[in-house]
Amino acid sequence: MSFDRMRPAPSSRSEVRLVGKSKAIEAIETDIECAARSDAKVLITGETGVGKEVVARLIHQRSQRSSGNLITVNCAGVPDSLLESELFGHTRGSFTGAYRDKAGLLEQAQNGTVFLDEVGEMSMRMQVVLLRFLETGEIQRIGAARSHTHVNVRLVTATNRDLQTQIASGAFREDLYFRLNVIRLSIPPLRARTDDIPLLIEHFLETCSRQHGVAAPRVDSATMAVLTAHPWPGNVRELRNVVERLVLKANGQVITPSGLPSDVLPRAARPVAAIATASAAQPARRPIAEEMVAQMLERRETFWSLVYPEFMARDLTREDLRGIVQIGLENTSGNYRLLTRLFGMPDEDYKRFLSFLRKHECHLPFKHYRVARVPLNSTRSTAAVV
Repeated sequence: MSFDRMRPAPSSRSEVRLVGKSKAIEAIETDIECAARSDAKVLITGETGVGKEVVARLIHQRSQRSSGNLITVNCAGVPDSLLESELFGHTRGSFTGAYRDKAGLLEQAQNGTVFLDEVGEMSMRMQVVLLRFLETGEIQRIGAARSHTHVNVRLVTATNRDLQTQIASGAFREDLYFRLNVIRLSIPPLRARTDDIPLLIEHFLETCSRQHGVAAPRVDSATMAVLTAHPWPGNVRELRNVVERLVLKANGQVITPSGLPSDVLPRAARPVAAIATASAAQPARRPIAEEMVAQMLERRETFWSLVYPEFMARDLTREDLRGIVQIGLENTSGNYRLLTRLFGMPDEDYKRFLSFLRKHECHLPFKHYRVARVPLNSTRSTAAVV
């Protein structure tokens, strides 16, 4: 995905709601009402895919700022220079391509709310910049000699990381943590609130069938039991994707366990052929990964310009990305620092690259590749790093 497509924009006014009946959902609803009554900063924590942005939108919609903009910014994987410019704006001539003065998103959210997702991925430098803004409320555009204006916005942040651990390791500022952590909402993973799964399935069956203009299928009791028992490591986001797939495949018919994806079925219930070929699933994707690596090595493409946009646009799967990383580690004997150079990245992108892989669960254990390995072809060798 290009930076243009990544550009955050004001949210739509469409109504959002929490779906569920568990005690966890009831507690979250109470916390949302409490947070909406004030202008205090809110920190939302929880695993990827649990619905942190939905909670942020509900807080905004139910607050006195609902008539203002809600602007969302994903801090993960965005270079400091771009993130600072997006948030604070810039002056004409402050950097290459700055042909005019530009207001930042914080200015555009005047009297509204700014939601910073994945705030735990911010660099130390950007943490300092954000902390300064929180202390003064002043906007100093990039390239300006002094503050441009003072804004009145509410800040809601979210992270899937343990910020206390980040603080202990020196990766997150403690003073910024205390600034953000005024009201804390922790959203439990879907596996901890299984009572909500049937309601979510029914909700997504309806919304996905309406979205695609097809008849809504029905899930029989045996299928519902299988779906409820699944651990859903990707949480609500994964559940929605599975239901959408089922809606398109079922064409209004009843969904039985045999119609479920094999990775959702309990291992004992998977078709023998699916179990036998499970280990072969990654090699089937290998040509895509090989082609990407070949372009980076032979055509001097970089990871950020080639792989990253395709992955963020969902044209590459996690399986593809893991295959790309695997080929790279095979060529560098498990050395991630060499891997960043192999993929055309400067050394300073090392931490950003690892953070991106961990965020999307594509960070492979390097120890598996510490032994000598024969490259897939002679053009892909560790010598390409030099």
